[in-house]
Amino acid sequence: MKLRMIAAACAAISALSATAALAAEPVTVKLQAPVASPVKFIAGGAVFNCEGDTCFAGATTTSTFGADTCKAVASKAGAVASFTGRRALDDARLAQCNTAAAASSSALAKR
Repeated sequence: MKLRMIAAACAAISALSATAALAAEPVTVKLQAPVASPVKFIAGGAVFNCEGDTCFAGATTTSTFGADTCKAVASKAGAVASFTGRRALDDARLAQCNTAAAASSSALAKR
């Protein structure tokens, strides 16, 4: 019985360590147009630093790698050309992501 508990505990620790290691991968976002000045914001649980046509987040979480994070980046920094981390977002998800950039810029224009 004790051996099973120890084995289960080891498996749980191993799974948590693997998740943490995957989450630590950086995210790099290439923008369609450069930002006018450096921008820093939080999206998907990570701090993004944008300068020129690139945004970078080094200390990521598991929620950083999704389309919702891409939408947040697009709404703050502009249309996204590529979003890469553990894997790149495909063209369909990038198009959805960029609807946030378009909505954000039209809302700012109305102010």
